Amino acid sequence: MSQKLKLLLIVTLFHSHVAFASDPDPVQDFCIAFKDSASGNPSCKNPSSVTVEDFTFSGIKFPGSYNQTGISIMLVNSNVFPGLNTLGMSFVRADFGVGGVNVPHYHPRATETLFVTEGRIYAGFVDSNNTVYAKVMEKGEVIVFPRGLAHFQMNVGNTPASFVGSFNSQNPGLQRIPAAIFGSGIKEALLEKAFGLDANEIAKLRKRFLIPH
Repeated sequence: MSQKLKLLLIVTLFHSHVAFASDPDPVQDFCIAFKDSASGNPSCKNPSSVTVEDFTFSGIKFPGSYNQTGISIMLVNSNVFPGLNTLGMSFVRADFGVGGVNVPHYHPRATETLFVTEGRIYAGFVDSNNTVYAKVMEKGEVIVFPRGLAHFQMNVGNTPASFVGSFNSQNPGLQRIPAAIFGSGIKEALLEKAFGLDANEIAKLRKRFLIPH
């Protein structure tokens, strides 16, 4: 194989990797997600029947239910807001009780930008060198979490806190690290050796973070 052909192959592969590293560009102005009643297959709503209501969403005007770590998370993607379909974005509203925590997690397909709307939130991420970038964020401040890196938040104020986050993908994905490790069915012997925990401690953690299947 000639050097020119090798170079062309490398450039082509690199370009393909970059091209598929994020959501594809839309080929039309919009595509309101719509399930065809006849075939049951997803498609685009007929543009002649699209209205402004298809581009608005009021489902996060109020907090949702709080989980055991004191946080309410409401993810908004094209499944609940069809107007986002093919636009390459989604977002989230999160509300914290005092001391509430959003456990370390990551989004494999998106960078997240977080805007604090109330309170004081300790927020940050860990890079691939295990360096922590974190600080207390206050109302009106913004922090960004690079795609695929573990990040976290905690309400460190004396009042409730909240933020709105945006993702550069309509399907960012979510992997909560405690649940992935202790709630996924990894063999107990491996967890004991990896974390220096005994069987009783592993059982307690599994009970807390068990992922229903």
